Amino acid sequence: MGAITVLSPEAIEALIRDSLIGRIACCDHGGDGRPYLVPISYGYDGTAVYAHSRSGRKIRLMRANPLVSFEVDTGSATDSWRSVIANGRFEELFSETDRRLALSVIYPDGIGAPSLNPDLIVFKILLEAKSGRAETPG
Repeated sequence: MGAITVLSPEAIEALIRDSLIGRIACCDHGGDGRPYLVPISYGYDGTAVYAHSRSGRKIRLMRANPLVSFEVDTGSATDSWRSVIANGRFEELFSETDRRLALSVIYPDGIGAPSLNPDLIVFKILLEAKSGRAETPG
């Protein structure tokens, strides 16, 4: 077992910025109340995570309860990893300007960006509190 340390704010920002896949945990307090955890590809502007989706369970749950958790991690061994967890708030983007801006954060070079058709749900998770940990071999 290695040494577990707290990530600096700069290291937290770097991990969120440089990761390709994150995870959203969302929950509707109706139904069975069980959290739902789902991976997403995303873009990050230093304040919010931007993503898009089709309608489904994740969107339904976040619309019902906009309080979510967001997580990213990286690792190369059981004793060599970094992880960030953030509390956030889901916000669906409706205006064409906001939706285009979000897609430019997700796809900065424009390659692979989807069409802004009506069934594409574009959203952001405003990150409110972030914490990070790392383990290094000891």
